[in-house]
Amino acid sequence: MTKYGGYMGKVLVIDVRNRTTSLYPWSDRDREDYIGGKIMAAKIIRDNVNPDVNAFHEENIIVISTGPLTGTNAPASSRFNISTISPLTGLLTSSNCGGNFGLSLKRAGYDALIIKNKSQSPIWIEITEEKVLFHDAKDLWGKKVSITQEALDSKAGKIVIGPAGENLVKYASIFSGERAAGRGGTGAVMGSKNIKAIITKGNLRPKIAESEKTKEFYKKWIHTLRNHPLTGEQLPTLGTAGLVSLMQHRNILATKNFKYGQYDDFEMVSGERLRKDFLIRNKGCVTCPIQCGRQVEIDGKIVKGPELETIGLLGPNLLNKDLELILRWNLELDELGMDTISTGGTIAFAMELNEKGLWENHLEFGKTENISEIFEDVAYRRGIGDELAEGSRYLSEKYGGSEFAINSKGMELSAYEPRSAIGQGLGYAVSNRGGCHLNAGYMVLFEGLGLSIDPYSKKGKAELTILTQNIMEATSSAGNCLFTLYAMLPRGLIKNPNSKITRFTNKLLTTSFVANIVKLINIANEKLLPIKLPQIPQIKAIELVTGMKMNVGKLKNIGDRGYNLERIYNVERGITSKDDTLPDRLIKVKQKEDEPNSYVPLEELKQRYYEIRQWNQNGIPKEAKLEKLKLIE
Repeated sequence: MTKYGGYMGKVLVIDVRNRTTSLYPWSDRDREDYIGGKIMAAKIIRDNVNPDVNAFHEENIIVISTGPLTGTNAPASSRFNISTISPLTGLLTSSNCGGNFGLSLKRAGYDALIIKNKSQSPIWIEITEEKVLFHDAKDLWGKKVSITQEALDSKAGKIVIGPAGENLVKYASIFSGERAAGRGGTGAVMGSKNIKAIITKGNLRPKIAESEKTKEFYKKWIHTLRNHPLTGEQLPTLGTAGLVSLMQHRNILATKNFKYGQYDDFEMVSGERLRKDFLIRNKGCVTCPIQCGRQVEIDGKIVKGPELETIGLLGPNLLNKDLELILRWNLELDELGMDTISTGGTIAFAMELNEKGLWENHLEFGKTENISEIFEDVAYRRGIGDELAEGSRYLSEKYGGSEFAINSKGMELSAYEPRSAIGQGLGYAVSNRGGCHLNAGYMVLFEGLGLSIDPYSKKGKAELTILTQNIMEATSSAGNCLFTLYAMLPRGLIKNPNSKITRFTNKLLTTSFVANIVKLINIANEKLLPIKLPQIPQIKAIELVTGMKMNVGKLKNIGDRGYNLERIYNVERGITSKDDTLPDRLIKVKQKEDEPNSYVPLEELKQRYYEIRQWNQNGIPKEAKLEKLKLIE
C-alpha cells in the first residue's frame, strides 16, 4: 500500500506461461523517485530484463503503467504507458496511449501491470478487483482491431492487437478504443507472447490527498487550457492536422522521403481542408478538455480521423495529395494494428530505393493504387511486405541507401523535417527510443509551431532540448497528455506573433545569456529551484493529488532521472555516441541552396548536449551524474 494519494498502491505481475499472478514490490520511495508511467517502467525493466535479451525472447517483459494523475479527473489525464524492448530498435521503448485502459486498470486496483513469459497458445486476459482470468483466444486470433474490441466486454477498458502484432511486424501497435500505443513495435511483443487482448474493469478510485483543493485547481487549469490560443483554439478547431500549413510555411513538412521541407499541394491535405470537407465532429481522449481528435465518415461509418503524423507521412512524404485516401488508409492501418508513422516512413524509403534502382518493388512516389494492398501484405508478411515489415533500417542494410533511410536508432522519424528546425534534429538523434518528436523534446514548438526562434541558430538549442525533454518525461510519467504543456508558452506571445515583445522573446531565446541561464537550470538540484510556476500546473496538481512536496526543481530532476535511467540501460544494450545520429540527407545535404545553414550541424550540437547532460564524449552518463540522480549508490 501507499501513504500517497493518486496511487492504488499495487503492481500486478502476470505470468502468462504458468497462468499465475503476484504483486511486484514498489515502495513509496520508488514513487517519489520514479513517479509512474514510463519512468517507473524503465526502472522495472532495467531491474528485471538482462541487457542481452531481445524483444521476442520469453524473458522480455511488457510493463503497462499509469501515473498519479490518472483516474483523478485531471485534464487530459487518461494516459497510460506501455514499455518493453523494441523489436524495431533493439532498445528500451515506451509508447503512450490515450485510451481507457489505464483508467480501468486503476479501477481494478492496480497502478501498473507486468506481463512476463509467453503463453503456449493464444489467450486474452481479464483483470478485475477480485481475480485474473485467462481465456482461450483462438476465436479472436486473426481478427482485426475493431472486431476484436467489439467481441469483448463493452464496459471494460481494453488493449488489443491486430494481425500485424500477431505476425510480428516490427512496428505493430497496441490499441485501446480508437487510440494507439503506436511506436516501437509494442504490438509485436504482445503478439510474440500470444496475447490477443487484455481487459480491465472495477469500481475502485484512487484517494486524493487534498480532494476539495484539487477540484478547484482542476477547474482553473481547464479554464487556462480552454483560453490558450493553442489548446483552446488551434487544436480544437483544426486538430493536430492544423500544423500542416505551419510546417509548410516553416520548411519542416517532410516531403518525398524528407528530400524537401515543402509540398506544393499541401493545401489539399491541410487541417483546414480536413475541417471543411470531412470533419463530422471533434472527439478527445477521456477527461480531455482540448478535444483535438477528429471524427470522419468512411463507408457510412463514423471513425477516427488522421493525426498530423499520419497525414504528413502518408501524404507529402509519399507525394500523395488525396486526403480522402489518407482517411481510408488511416482506418486500414488502425484495423491491421500498425504504426502509421513507421509504415509511411518505410514505404517512402522503399519508393526511393525503387526510384534509384536499388530495389525493384513497384512502389513509386505519387502512385497510390497499390498501397492498400501493400498494407495488407505487410501485416500478413506476404511478398515484399515481409521485408517492409522489418522497417527502413533493415531495408537499408540489405539494399543500401542508408544515407536516405530516414530513421534514428532504427525508428522512422515523425513528419517534422529537421533541417529547418535544427534543435528538433538534435532531439531526434539523442532520443532514447529513436526517431520520436516527443522523446526528442519537441523543439519545433519553439522553432516555428509556437514561437519562431531562429531555426538555424545553434545557440541555446542543446540547453532547451534537455530542459523540454526532462519536463516532458516527468509530465508524461505523471499521467498527463503532453499537449497540456503547450499552454506553458505565454498566450500573449502566441496570440500576437508579430508584436515587439514576441519578436524580442524569439531573439532572446537564442542568445548566450539565455542559453547559460537554461544550462544552470538544467544542472541545478531541486533545492536551488524550490519554486512553483503557474505555467506548469502539473507541479501543483501532483502535490495536491499525492501529498508529495513538488516544485520546478523536483519535477525537472524526476524527468532527468528517467531520461538517464533509459539511457544507461540502452548503453548496457550497446548504445554509444555513434548511434546518436541521423541519415546523411539531414546532416550533410542542405535543404535549401540559398540557405547555407539548412542542415543539422549534429556533431557540434551533440557535444554541447553531452556536456550539459554530464555524459562523456561517448554518450555515457558520468558516475557523478548518476550519483546525483540516485541511480547508483
